[in-house]
Amino acid sequence: MSVQSRKIELYDTTLRDGTQGEHINLSVQDKLLIAERLDEFGMDYIEGGWPSSNPKDEEFFIKARKLEFKQAKLCSFGSTARFAKSVETDPNLLGLLQSETPVITIFGKTWQAHSEKSLGISDEENAELIYRSVSFLKSEGREVFFDAEHFFDGYKNNPPFALKMLLSAVQGGASRIVLCDTNGGSLPHEVTEMVRHVLQVTGIPVGIHSHNDGDLAVANTIAALQAGATHVQGTINGIGERCGNANLISIIPNIMLKLEGTSTSVNNLGKLTQLSKFVYEILNMPSNTRAPFVGKSAFAHKGGIHVSAVMKESSLYEHIDPALVGNRQRVLVSELAGQSNIRYKAQELGIAIPEKSDVIKNIVNHVKELEHKGYQFDGAEASFELILQKELGSFKPFFEVVETKVHIESGKDAKNVDQAVLKVMVGGEIEHIAADGDGPVNALDKALRKALIHFYPEIKAIKLIDYKVRVLEEKRGTSAKVRVLIESSNGRNTWGTVGVSTNIIEASLLALQDSMNYHLFTVKAALPAAESPLPQS
Repeated sequence: MSVQSRKIELYDTTLRDGTQGEHINLSVQDKLLIAERLDEFGMDYIEGGWPSSNPKDEEFFIKARKLEFKQAKLCSFGSTARFAKSVETDPNLLGLLQSETPVITIFGKTWQAHSEKSLGISDEENAELIYRSVSFLKSEGREVFFDAEHFFDGYKNNPPFALKMLLSAVQGGASRIVLCDTNGGSLPHEVTEMVRHVLQVTGIPVGIHSHNDGDLAVANTIAALQAGATHVQGTINGIGERCGNANLISIIPNIMLKLEGTSTSVNNLGKLTQLSKFVYEILNMPSNTRAPFVGKSAFAHKGGIHVSAVMKESSLYEHIDPALVGNRQRVLVSELAGQSNIRYKAQELGIAIPEKSDVIKNIVNHVKELEHKGYQFDGAEASFELILQKELGSFKPFFEVVETKVHIESGKDAKNVDQAVLKVMVGGEIEHIAADGDGPVNALDKALRKALIHFYPEIKAIKLIDYKVRVLEEKRGTSAKVRVLIESSNGRNTWGTVGVSTNIIEASLLALQDSMNYHLFTVKAALPAAESPLPQS
Protein backbone atom coordinates (compact mmCIF):
# COMPACT_ATOMS: atom_id res chain seq x y z
CA MET A 1 0.00 0.00 0.00
CA SER A 2 1.09 3.59 -0.49
CA VAL A 3 2.13 5.31 2.71
CA GLN A 4 0.89 8.88 3.16
CA SER A 5 3.29 11.52 4.39
CA ARG A 6 3.24 11.36 8.18
CA LYS A 7 5.54 11.66 11.16
CA ILE A 8 6.28 8.56 13.22
CA GLU A 9 6.61 9.06 16.99
CA LEU A 10 9.51 7.26 18.66
CA TYR A 11 8.90 5.99 22.18
CA ASP A 12 11.93 4.46 23.87
CA THR A 13 11.41 1.98 26.72
CA THR A 14 15.02 0.88 27.18
CA LEU A 15 15.07 2.18 30.76
CA ARG A 16 11.95 0.23 31.74
CA ASP A 17 11.03 -2.69 29.50
CA GLY A 18 14.64 -3.13 28.41
CA THR A 19 15.83 -3.64 31.98
CA GLN A 20 13.52 -6.66 32.35
CA GLY A 21 15.93 -8.64 30.16
CA GLU A 22 18.20 -11.28 31.64
CA HIS A 23 21.65 -9.97 32.66
CA ILE A 24 20.49 -6.37 32.15
CA ASN A 25 21.11 -4.03 35.07
CA LEU A 26 21.30 -0.25 35.10
CA SER A 27 22.18 2.04 37.99
CA VAL A 28 20.36 5.34 38.44
CA GLN A 29 23.39 7.12 36.98
CA ASP A 30 23.36 4.75 33.99
CA LYS A 31 19.72 5.56 33.36
CA LEU A 32 20.32 9.29 33.54
CA LEU A 33 23.20 9.06 31.06
CA ILE A 34 21.17 6.99 28.61
CA ALA A 35 18.17 9.31 28.94
CA GLU A 36 20.31 12.31 28.02
CA ARG A 37 21.77 10.50 25.01
CA LEU A 38 18.29 9.41 23.84
CA ASP A 39 17.06 12.99 24.02
CA GLU A 40 20.11 14.21 22.12
CA PHE A 41 19.51 11.61 19.42
CA GLY A 42 15.92 12.72 18.89
CA MET A 43 13.50 10.41 20.71
CA ASP A 44 10.03 11.84 21.23
CA TYR A 45 9.29 9.94 24.44
CA ILE A 46 11.54 8.27 27.02
CA GLU A 47 9.94 5.81 29.44
CA GLY A 48 11.98 6.07 32.61
CA GLY A 49 10.57 3.22 34.68
CA TRP A 50 7.78 2.12 37.00
CA PRO A 51 8.03 4.47 40.02
CA SER A 52 5.80 2.39 42.31
CA SER A 53 7.67 -0.86 41.71
CA ASN A 54 11.13 -0.18 43.18
CA PRO A 55 13.22 2.49 44.97
CA LYS A 56 15.69 2.78 42.07
CA ASP A 57 13.03 4.03 39.66
CA GLU A 58 11.67 6.42 42.28
CA GLU A 59 15.16 7.88 42.70
CA PHE A 60 15.58 8.11 38.93
CA PHE A 61 12.46 10.23 38.50
CA ILE A 62 13.54 12.54 41.32
CA LYS A 63 16.97 13.10 39.75
CA ALA A 64 15.56 13.25 36.22
CA ARG A 65 13.71 16.45 37.15
CA LYS A 66 17.06 18.22 36.89
CA LEU A 67 17.62 17.05 33.32
CA GLU A 68 16.92 19.63 30.64
CA PHE A 69 15.58 17.68 27.68
CA LYS A 70 15.80 19.46 24.34
CA GLN A 71 13.09 17.41 22.70
CA ALA A 72 11.93 14.27 24.49
CA LYS A 73 9.11 14.01 27.00
CA LEU A 74 9.76 11.79 30.00
CA CYS A 75 7.15 9.11 30.73
CA SER A 76 6.41 7.06 33.82
CA PHE A 77 4.88 3.60 33.48
CA GLY A 78 2.44 1.58 35.52
CA SER A 79 -0.78 -0.39 35.49
CA THR A 80 -4.42 0.48 35.83
CA ALA A 81 -5.76 0.74 39.37
CA ARG A 82 -6.41 -2.46 41.29
CA PHE A 83 -10.05 -1.57 42.01
CA ALA A 84 -12.26 0.70 39.91
CA LYS A 85 -14.01 2.25 42.91
CA SER A 86 -10.76 3.45 44.52
CA VAL A 87 -8.71 4.94 41.69
CA GLU A 88 -8.20 8.21 43.59
CA THR A 89 -6.37 6.38 46.38
CA ASP A 90 -4.67 3.65 44.33
CA PRO A 91 -0.95 3.52 45.34
CA ASN A 92 0.19 2.75 41.78
CA LEU A 93 -1.65 5.69 40.20
CA LEU A 94 -0.57 8.06 42.98
CA GLY A 95 3.03 6.93 42.49
CA LEU A 96 2.75 7.73 38.79
CA LEU A 97 1.48 11.23 39.57
CA GLN A 98 4.27 11.77 42.11
CA SER A 99 6.86 11.05 39.41
CA GLU A 100 5.84 14.43 37.92
CA THR A 101 6.25 13.33 34.30
CA PRO A 102 4.16 15.08 31.62
CA VAL A 103 3.17 11.73 30.10
CA ILE A 104 1.97 8.62 31.91
CA THR A 105 1.65 5.22 30.23
CA ILE A 106 -0.55 2.59 31.85
CA PHE A 107 -1.34 -0.90 30.70
CA GLY A 108 -4.58 -2.81 31.03
CA LYS A 109 -5.93 -6.24 30.14
CA THR A 110 -7.29 -6.63 26.60
CA TRP A 111 -7.25 -10.44 26.51
CA GLN A 112 -10.38 -11.80 28.14
CA ALA A 113 -8.58 -14.84 29.56
CA HIS A 114 -6.25 -12.52 31.53
CA SER A 115 -9.12 -10.41 32.76
CA GLU A 116 -11.04 -13.42 33.98
CA LYS A 117 -8.20 -15.57 35.33
CA SER A 118 -5.59 -13.03 36.41
CA LEU A 119 -7.79 -10.26 37.78
CA GLY A 120 -10.89 -12.34 38.41
CA ILE A 121 -13.30 -9.67 37.19
CA SER A 122 -16.09 -9.40 34.63
CA ASP A 123 -15.86 -7.76 31.23
CA GLU A 124 -17.74 -4.69 32.44
CA GLU A 125 -15.57 -4.37 35.54
CA ASN A 126 -12.40 -4.51 33.43
CA ALA A 127 -13.73 -1.86 31.05
CA GLU A 128 -14.63 0.38 34.00
CA LEU A 129 -11.17 -0.18 35.54
CA ILE A 130 -9.49 1.02 32.34
CA TYR A 131 -11.87 3.95 31.85
CA ARG A 132 -11.62 5.26 35.41
CA SER A 133 -7.82 4.82 35.64
CA VAL A 134 -7.23 6.77 32.44
CA SER A 135 -9.84 9.39 33.33
CA PHE A 136 -8.33 9.99 36.78
CA LEU A 137 -4.80 10.54 35.45
CA LYS A 138 -6.17 12.74 32.68
CA SER A 139 -8.08 14.86 35.23
CA GLU A 140 -4.76 15.48 37.01
CA GLY A 141 -3.41 17.20 33.90
CA ARG A 142 -1.33 14.37 32.48
CA GLU A 143 -1.25 13.09 28.92
CA VAL A 144 -2.13 9.39 29.10
CA PHE A 145 -1.04 6.58 26.78
CA PHE A 146 -2.81 3.23 27.07
CA ASP A 147 -0.76 0.07 26.46
CA ALA A 148 -3.21 -2.65 25.42
CA GLU A 149 -1.49 -5.64 27.00
CA HIS A 150 -1.77 -8.92 25.06
CA PHE A 151 -3.92 -7.16 22.47
CA PHE A 152 -3.14 -9.38 19.48
CA ASP A 153 -3.75 -12.61 21.40
CA GLY A 154 -6.85 -11.05 22.92
CA TYR A 155 -8.19 -9.96 19.54
CA LYS A 156 -7.66 -13.42 18.09
CA ASN A 157 -9.49 -14.92 21.06
CA ASN A 158 -12.37 -12.43 21.31
CA PRO A 159 -12.35 -9.36 19.01
CA PRO A 160 -15.36 -7.59 20.59
CA PHE A 161 -13.84 -7.80 24.07
CA ALA A 162 -10.42 -6.52 22.97
CA LEU A 163 -11.94 -3.61 21.04
CA LYS A 164 -14.27 -2.72 23.90
CA MET A 165 -11.28 -2.33 26.25
CA LEU A 166 -9.60 -0.01 23.75
CA LEU A 167 -12.71 2.14 23.49
CA SER A 168 -12.86 2.38 27.29
CA ALA A 169 -9.39 3.92 27.25
CA VAL A 170 -10.37 6.30 24.43
CA GLN A 171 -13.49 7.39 26.32
CA GLY A 172 -11.37 7.95 29.43
CA GLY A 173 -9.19 10.41 27.52
CA ALA A 174 -6.15 8.41 26.34
CA SER A 175 -4.30 10.22 23.55
CA ARG A 176 -2.57 7.09 22.24
CA ILE A 177 -3.66 3.47 22.03
CA VAL A 178 -0.62 1.19 21.87
CA LEU A 179 -1.24 -2.37 20.70
CA CYS A 180 1.08 -4.78 22.51
CA ASP A 181 2.22 -8.13 21.14
CA THR A 182 3.18 -9.06 24.68
CA ASN A 183 3.93 -12.73 24.00
CA GLY A 184 5.71 -11.92 20.73
CA GLY A 185 3.95 -14.61 18.73
CA SER A 186 2.09 -12.64 16.06
CA LEU A 187 2.86 -12.64 12.33
CA PRO A 188 3.12 -9.51 10.15
CA HIS A 189 -0.06 -10.17 8.17
CA GLU A 190 -2.01 -10.54 11.44
CA VAL A 191 -0.62 -7.27 12.75
CA THR A 192 -1.53 -5.48 9.52
CA GLU A 193 -5.14 -6.68 9.62
CA MET A 194 -5.69 -5.85 13.29
CA VAL A 195 -4.07 -2.41 13.19
CA ARG A 196 -6.26 -1.41 10.26
CA HIS A 197 -9.37 -2.51 12.14
CA VAL A 198 -8.36 -0.66 15.32
CA LEU A 199 -7.75 2.56 13.37
CA GLN A 200 -11.26 2.34 11.93
CA VAL A 201 -12.81 1.81 15.37
CA THR A 202 -10.86 4.12 17.74
CA GLY A 203 -10.26 7.31 15.76
CA ILE A 204 -7.08 8.31 17.68
CA PRO A 205 -3.36 7.68 16.95
CA VAL A 206 -2.38 4.03 17.29
CA GLY A 207 0.99 2.66 18.33
CA ILE A 208 2.75 -0.71 18.23
CA HIS A 209 4.75 -2.47 20.97
CA SER A 210 6.24 -5.76 19.75
CA HIS A 211 8.25 -8.45 21.48
CA ASN A 212 10.70 -10.65 19.62
CA ASP A 213 9.77 -14.20 20.62
CA GLY A 214 9.12 -15.12 16.97
CA ASP A 215 12.10 -13.06 15.72
CA LEU A 216 9.55 -10.78 14.06
CA ALA A 217 9.40 -7.72 16.35
CA VAL A 218 10.94 -5.37 13.79
CA ALA A 219 8.92 -6.86 10.92
CA ASN A 220 5.70 -6.60 12.94
CA THR A 221 6.49 -2.97 13.78
CA ILE A 222 7.03 -2.09 10.12
CA ALA A 223 3.81 -3.93 9.22
CA ALA A 224 1.91 -1.85 11.79
CA LEU A 225 3.33 1.37 10.34
CA GLN A 226 2.38 0.35 6.83
CA ALA A 227 -1.14 -0.31 8.13
CA GLY A 228 -1.37 3.23 9.52
CA ALA A 229 0.16 3.20 13.02
CA THR A 230 2.11 6.37 13.85
CA HIS A 231 3.64 5.55 17.24
CA VAL A 232 6.47 3.06 17.77
CA GLN A 233 7.69 1.61 21.06
CA GLY A 234 10.94 -0.32 21.39
CA THR A 235 14.37 -0.47 23.00
CA ILE A 236 17.92 0.31 21.96
CA ASN A 237 19.57 -2.88 20.64
CA GLY A 238 16.31 -4.77 21.21
CA ILE A 239 17.07 -5.57 24.86
CA GLY A 240 14.20 -6.78 26.99
CA GLU A 241 12.43 -9.68 28.61
CA ARG A 242 12.86 -13.20 27.16
CA CYS A 243 13.94 -12.70 23.52
CA GLY A 244 13.79 -8.93 23.73
CA ASN A 245 11.75 -6.01 22.42
CA ALA A 246 11.46 -4.46 18.99
CA ASN A 247 14.89 -3.03 18.18
CA LEU A 248 14.72 0.72 17.59
CA ILE A 249 18.24 0.61 16.14
CA SER A 250 16.82 -1.39 13.21
CA ILE A 251 13.38 0.22 13.09
CA ILE A 252 14.54 3.85 12.86
CA PRO A 253 16.68 3.53 9.70
CA ASN A 254 14.01 1.40 8.06
CA ILE A 255 11.52 4.20 8.69
CA MET A 256 13.78 7.03 7.62
CA LEU A 257 15.46 5.39 4.63
CA LYS A 258 12.92 2.90 3.31
CA LEU A 259 9.35 3.83 4.26
CA GLU A 260 8.47 6.43 1.68
CA GLY A 261 6.60 9.44 2.99
CA THR A 262 7.48 8.95 6.66
CA SER A 263 9.73 10.97 8.95
CA THR A 264 10.93 11.07 12.57
CA SER A 265 12.38 13.64 14.96
CA VAL A 266 15.85 12.05 14.82
CA ASN A 267 18.40 14.85 14.54
CA ASN A 268 21.20 12.93 12.86
CA LEU A 269 20.80 9.33 11.72
CA GLY A 270 24.59 9.23 11.34
CA LYS A 271 24.82 8.92 15.13
CA LEU A 272 22.86 5.64 15.17
CA THR A 273 25.92 3.40 15.45
CA GLN A 274 27.34 5.56 18.24
CA LEU A 275 24.06 5.32 20.16
CA SER A 276 23.99 1.52 19.87
CA LYS A 277 27.56 1.16 21.09
CA PHE A 278 27.09 3.72 23.85
CA VAL A 279 24.20 1.75 25.36
CA TYR A 280 26.15 -1.52 25.10
CA GLU A 281 29.04 0.12 26.95
CA ILE A 282 26.77 1.43 29.71
CA LEU A 283 25.30 -2.07 30.02
CA ASN A 284 28.85 -3.44 30.17
CA MET A 285 28.02 -5.82 27.32
CA PRO A 286 29.89 -6.52 24.07
CA SER A 287 28.38 -4.99 20.94
CA ASN A 288 26.59 -7.34 18.56
CA THR A 289 29.01 -7.43 15.62
CA ARG A 290 26.33 -8.91 13.33
CA ALA A 291 23.64 -6.36 14.19
CA PRO A 292 21.90 -4.93 11.10
CA PHE A 293 22.88 -1.37 10.18
CA VAL A 294 25.28 -0.75 13.10
CA GLY A 295 27.23 -3.99 13.63
CA LYS A 296 30.90 -4.20 12.76
CA SER A 297 30.06 -6.91 10.21
CA ALA A 298 27.01 -5.16 8.73
CA PHE A 299 29.04 -3.78 5.81
CA ALA A 300 32.02 -6.14 5.90
CA HIS A 301 33.16 -7.96 2.76
CA LYS A 302 35.67 -10.75 2.43
CA GLY A 303 37.52 -11.79 -0.72
CA GLY A 304 36.53 -12.92 -4.18
CA ILE A 305 33.71 -11.55 -6.31
CA HIS A 306 32.09 -9.53 -3.51
CA VAL A 307 35.16 -7.41 -2.80
CA SER A 308 35.84 -6.83 -6.47
CA ALA A 309 32.28 -5.64 -7.02
CA VAL A 310 32.08 -3.51 -3.88
CA MET A 311 35.29 -1.65 -4.70
CA LYS A 312 33.72 -0.64 -8.03
CA GLU A 313 30.19 0.07 -6.83
CA SER A 314 29.28 -0.46 -3.18
CA SER A 315 25.52 -0.61 -3.82
CA LEU A 316 25.99 -3.92 -5.62
CA TYR A 317 26.39 -5.63 -2.23
CA GLU A 318 25.18 -3.01 0.28
CA HIS A 319 21.51 -2.10 0.78
CA ILE A 320 22.37 1.43 2.02
CA ASP A 321 25.39 3.70 2.28
CA PRO A 322 26.81 2.71 5.71
CA ALA A 323 27.75 6.33 6.44
CA LEU A 324 24.05 7.17 6.66
CA VAL A 325 23.87 5.30 9.96
CA GLY A 326 27.38 6.16 11.16
CA ASN A 327 28.87 2.82 10.16
CA ARG A 328 31.54 2.08 7.56
CA GLN A 329 32.39 -0.36 4.86
CA ARG A 330 35.07 -2.90 5.68
CA VAL A 331 37.09 -5.01 3.29
CA LEU A 332 38.55 -7.71 5.48
CA VAL A 333 41.57 -8.46 3.28
CA SER A 334 42.47 -4.73 3.11
CA GLU A 335 40.51 -2.62 5.57
CA LEU A 336 39.72 0.96 4.55
CA ALA A 337 41.46 3.80 6.34
CA GLY A 338 38.37 5.38 7.93
CA GLN A 339 39.71 8.94 7.71
CA SER A 340 36.21 10.35 7.19
CA ASN A 341 35.11 8.86 10.52
CA ILE A 342 37.96 10.58 12.36
CA ARG A 343 37.29 13.91 10.66
CA TYR A 344 33.57 13.62 11.42
CA LYS A 345 34.29 12.96 15.09
CA ALA A 346 36.75 15.86 15.24
CA GLN A 347 34.10 18.20 13.83
CA GLU A 348 31.60 16.90 16.36
CA LEU A 349 34.05 17.73 19.16
CA GLY A 350 34.72 21.17 17.66
CA ILE A 351 38.33 20.36 16.78
CA ALA A 352 39.68 21.88 13.57
CA ILE A 353 41.98 19.62 11.54
CA PRO A 354 43.99 20.99 8.60
CA GLU A 355 42.81 19.65 5.25
CA LYS A 356 46.27 18.98 3.83
CA SER A 357 48.31 17.30 6.52
CA ASP A 358 49.26 13.87 7.81
CA VAL A 359 47.34 14.44 11.03
CA ILE A 360 44.27 12.43 10.02
CA LYS A 361 46.35 9.59 8.62
CA ASN A 362 48.47 9.43 11.77
CA ILE A 363 45.40 9.44 14.01
CA VAL A 364 43.71 6.72 11.98
CA ASN A 365 46.77 4.49 12.23
CA HIS A 366 47.11 5.18 15.95
CA VAL A 367 43.42 4.47 16.65
CA LYS A 368 43.59 1.27 14.59
CA GLU A 369 46.60 0.14 16.61
CA LEU A 370 44.80 0.89 19.87
CA GLU A 371 41.60 -0.86 18.77
CA HIS A 372 43.67 -3.90 17.87
CA LYS A 373 44.95 -3.88 21.45
CA GLY A 374 41.38 -3.84 22.76
CA TYR A 375 40.59 -0.15 23.13
CA GLN A 376 37.10 1.07 22.28
CA PHE A 377 36.20 4.74 22.43
CA ASP A 378 32.40 4.61 22.49
CA GLY A 379 31.64 5.80 25.98
CA ALA A 380 35.25 7.07 26.32
CA GLU A 381 35.19 10.21 24.19
CA ALA A 382 37.54 12.08 26.53
CA SER A 383 40.34 9.58 25.85
CA PHE A 384 39.70 9.90 22.11
CA GLU A 385 39.77 13.69 22.26
CA LEU A 386 43.14 13.61 24.05
CA ILE A 387 44.52 11.50 21.19
CA LEU A 388 43.33 14.08 18.66
CA GLN A 389 44.65 17.04 20.64
CA LYS A 390 48.01 15.37 21.23
CA GLU A 391 48.48 14.67 17.51
CA LEU A 392 47.58 18.30 16.76
CA GLY A 393 50.15 19.48 19.30
CA SER A 394 47.48 21.08 21.49
CA PHE A 395 47.84 18.69 24.40
CA LYS A 396 50.78 17.47 26.44
CA PRO A 397 50.21 15.35 29.58
CA PHE A 398 50.22 17.42 32.74
CA PHE A 399 52.01 14.70 34.69
CA GLU A 400 53.72 11.34 34.31
CA VAL A 401 53.35 8.32 36.59
CA VAL A 402 56.88 6.94 36.66
CA GLU A 403 56.41 4.13 39.19
CA THR A 404 53.47 2.22 40.64
CA LYS A 405 53.23 -0.27 43.49
CA VAL A 406 50.02 -1.70 44.88
CA HIS A 407 49.83 -3.76 48.05
CA ILE A 408 46.74 -5.95 48.44
CA GLU A 409 45.88 -7.46 51.83
CA SER A 410 43.91 -10.67 52.19
CA GLY A 411 43.42 -13.42 54.74
CA LYS A 412 41.74 -13.77 58.11
CA ASP A 413 43.78 -11.08 59.85
CA ALA A 414 43.81 -8.62 56.94
CA LYS A 415 42.41 -5.12 57.53
CA ASN A 416 40.70 -5.13 54.14
CA VAL A 417 42.58 -1.95 53.25
CA ASP A 418 44.83 -1.88 50.17
CA GLN A 419 47.67 0.55 49.57
CA ALA A 420 48.98 2.26 46.42
CA VAL A 421 52.41 3.87 46.19
CA LEU A 422 53.06 6.22 43.26
CA LYS A 423 55.94 8.29 41.95
CA VAL A 424 54.48 11.10 39.87
CA MET A 425 56.52 13.65 37.91
CA VAL A 426 55.14 17.15 37.34
CA GLY A 427 57.31 19.71 35.59
CA GLY A 428 60.51 17.89 36.53
CA GLU A 429 59.51 17.55 40.17
CA ILE A 430 58.74 14.09 41.60
CA GLU A 431 56.09 13.41 44.22
CA HIS A 432 56.40 10.10 46.08
CA ILE A 433 52.97 9.35 47.59
CA ALA A 434 51.18 6.49 49.33
CA ALA A 435 47.44 6.15 49.99
CA ASP A 436 45.13 3.54 51.46
CA GLY A 437 41.83 2.63 49.84
CA ASP A 438 38.87 0.29 49.77
CA GLY A 439 40.36 -1.90 47.07
CA PRO A 440 43.34 -1.31 44.79
CA VAL A 441 41.56 1.03 42.34
CA ASN A 442 40.29 3.27 45.12
CA ALA A 443 43.82 3.34 46.56
CA LEU A 444 45.24 4.30 43.14
CA ASP A 445 42.66 7.07 42.74
CA LYS A 446 43.45 8.50 46.17
CA ALA A 447 47.22 8.31 45.66
CA LEU A 448 47.07 10.02 42.27
CA ARG A 449 44.89 12.82 43.63
CA LYS A 450 47.20 13.20 46.64
CA ALA A 451 50.23 13.51 44.36
CA LEU A 452 48.63 16.10 42.06
CA ILE A 453 46.60 18.28 44.41
CA HIS A 454 49.61 20.46 45.29
CA PHE A 455 50.18 21.30 41.62
CA TYR A 456 46.60 21.24 40.37
CA PRO A 457 43.99 22.12 43.02
CA GLU A 458 41.40 21.96 40.21
CA ILE A 459 41.26 18.18 40.53
CA LYS A 460 39.30 18.57 43.78
CA ALA A 461 36.24 18.96 41.57
CA ILE A 462 36.63 15.54 39.93
CA LYS A 463 34.37 12.77 41.17
CA LEU A 464 34.49 9.17 39.94
CA ILE A 465 30.85 8.25 39.26
CA ASP A 466 31.13 4.93 37.42
CA TYR A 467 33.67 2.16 36.91
CA LYS A 468 33.29 -0.84 34.60
CA VAL A 469 35.60 -3.71 33.67
CA ARG A 470 35.19 -5.94 30.63
CA VAL A 471 37.28 -9.04 30.04
CA LEU A 472 38.57 -9.27 26.47
CA GLU A 473 39.79 -12.53 24.88
CA GLU A 474 37.79 -14.55 27.42
CA LYS A 475 39.25 -17.86 26.24
CA ARG A 476 42.63 -16.82 27.66
CA GLY A 477 41.21 -16.92 31.18
CA THR A 478 43.12 -15.02 33.82
CA SER A 479 45.78 -13.92 31.32
CA ALA A 480 43.18 -12.09 29.19
CA LYS A 481 43.26 -8.36 28.60
CA VAL A 482 40.71 -6.21 30.38
CA ARG A 483 39.18 -2.91 29.31
CA VAL A 484 38.37 -0.44 32.07
CA LEU A 485 35.84 2.31 31.39
CA ILE A 486 35.60 5.19 33.87
CA GLU A 487 32.94 7.88 34.02
CA SER A 488 33.95 11.09 35.81
CA SER A 489 32.23 14.37 36.65
CA ASN A 490 33.17 17.84 37.84
CA GLY A 491 29.63 18.76 38.83
CA ARG A 492 28.95 20.44 35.49
CA ASN A 493 30.07 17.93 32.87
CA THR A 494 30.70 14.20 32.69
CA TRP A 495 33.29 12.42 30.58
CA GLY A 496 34.45 8.89 29.91
CA THR A 497 37.98 7.50 29.67
CA VAL A 498 39.39 4.07 28.93
CA GLY A 499 42.43 1.92 29.68
CA VAL A 500 43.42 -1.54 28.41
CA SER A 501 45.96 -4.00 29.80
CA THR A 502 46.41 -7.61 30.87
CA ASN A 503 46.81 -6.06 34.34
CA ILE A 504 43.53 -4.66 35.72
CA ILE A 505 45.48 -2.27 37.97
CA GLU A 506 47.38 -0.81 35.02
CA ALA A 507 44.24 -0.56 32.90
CA SER A 508 42.51 1.31 35.74
CA LEU A 509 45.46 3.65 36.19
CA LEU A 510 45.52 4.47 32.46
CA ALA A 511 41.85 5.39 32.55
CA LEU A 512 42.35 7.45 35.72
CA GLN A 513 45.27 9.33 34.17
CA ASP A 514 43.20 10.19 31.09
CA SER A 515 40.38 11.40 33.34
CA MET A 516 42.67 13.75 35.28
CA ASN A 517 44.42 14.98 32.15
CA TYR A 518 41.15 15.65 30.35
CA HIS A 519 39.79 17.73 33.22
CA LEU A 520 42.99 19.74 33.50
CA PHE A 521 43.10 20.24 29.73
CA THR A 522 39.53 21.54 29.57
CA VAL A 523 40.14 23.87 32.54
CA LYS A 524 43.28 25.22 30.90
CA ALA A 525 41.55 25.61 27.53
CA ALA A 526 38.79 27.66 29.15
CA LEU A 527 41.24 30.21 30.60
CA PRO A 528 43.37 32.86 28.89
CA ALA A 529 46.98 31.69 28.78
CA ALA A 530 48.11 34.47 31.11
CA GLU A 531 45.54 33.51 33.74
CA SER A 532 46.09 29.75 33.67
CA PRO A 533 47.42 28.53 37.02
CA LEU A 534 48.41 25.17 35.64
CA PRO A 535 52.12 24.36 35.45
CA GLN A 536 53.40 22.86 32.20
CA SER A 537 55.12 19.48 32.35
